[in-house]
Amino acid sequence: MLTLTLSAEPKWVDLGHGVEVLVARIGTSVLMQARTDPDLPEPPAMDDAGIADAADPLTEPYAVAMNRAIARVAILDWKGVVGEDAKPLDVTPEAIDALLEHWVIFQAFQLQVVNPAMVLEQEKNGSAPSPTGGSAGAQPTAKPARRRAKTARKS
Repeated sequence: MLTLTLSAEPKWVDLGHGVEVLVARIGTSVLMQARTDPDLPEPPAMDDAGIADAADPLTEPYAVAMNRAIARVAILDWKGVVGEDAKPLDVTPEAIDALLEHWVIFQAFQLQVVNPAMVLEQEKNGSAPSPTGGSAGAQPTAKPARRRAKTARKS
């Protein structure tokens, strides 16, 4: 089962250190626009399932560049970002790149904005925990025995 988000409204995301960004919903249009970014390097090799080979030396630089490209498209506004003159800084591609040079901000953006958009969370099937299984949600259905059972006879 796939849960769809029907609202296309941008949302504010707190990246920490007093920085909040207003981001567009990361969907197909944002990702396709990000893929046209001229600074995006050649993508790493993919396997038959379309998954990048982690051993490919291009994987990490491509991931960093893709996160930046997504940010350039998705960040619409921000709070808590000022220039060297201590005045609020306008949202520009150069300013977004400078913001993402701060590792903590980059990581927060990746974890809170990019990663959730890239991973389809596997939905549960809606079944209740098995009352007789080893599930953490299973509750005992019988009282404990008062004494040990006798050993079965051998034939």
